Amino acid sequence: MIRAATLAALALATVANAQTIGVTIEIDEPVLAPGDSTTVRLVANFPASDWALAGVLTRLDFDGSIADPRSHWSGIGVLAPFSTGPSGPLLGDSAIEGILAGQLNFPPAGIYADPTNPIAFFEANFTAPADAGGGYFVDLSTLTSRFDVYTDRESTEATSYLDIITEEAATIFVVPAPASAAVLALGVVAMRRRR
Repeated sequence: MIRAATLAALALATVANAQTIGVTIEIDEPVLAPGDSTTVRLVANFPASDWALAGVLTRLDFDGSIADPRSHWSGIGVLAPFSTGPSGPLLGDSAIEGILAGQLNFPPAGIYADPTNPIAFFEANFTAPADAGGGYFVDLSTLTSRFDVYTDRESTEATSYLDIITEEAATIFVVPAPASAAVLALGVVAMRRRR
């Protein structure tokens, strides 16, 4: 009886400690007033038993109710210690495409990849439209086509986990500025008094 309870507790602990493998989206401030900015980061999570992220190729899709969302992105880039392709990430009409981040692990020359896990590899800044009254949103999602991990510190070989990764979605909300919210609240109070 005690053995079965111990095994059950161990199984629950294993499930609780299970790590999602894939790309997650971190947003510093997911709720913005018009004109405010936030930083969006893409983070790779890989198995704890492996050494380091070798490389990832993904894109960040954005869609929502803000007109011309493309014009609100800035500071787009791959983070250290990663390097990127010659053109780097490209801002399109509905996505930041070509987010290629890779790092070298070459033990014969004493070069080791950064083993941080999870590890941020990309970031961009989003600024809410200043003239928007609020009530807008931007949906974010990733579409990854390469996800490679160095499984051993002393190896130059990388293993693909593309077939088992999880993609994540997130949303940035633009709400009325405090002054706009106060005016809206006064309008609601005035409407109630009329009735």
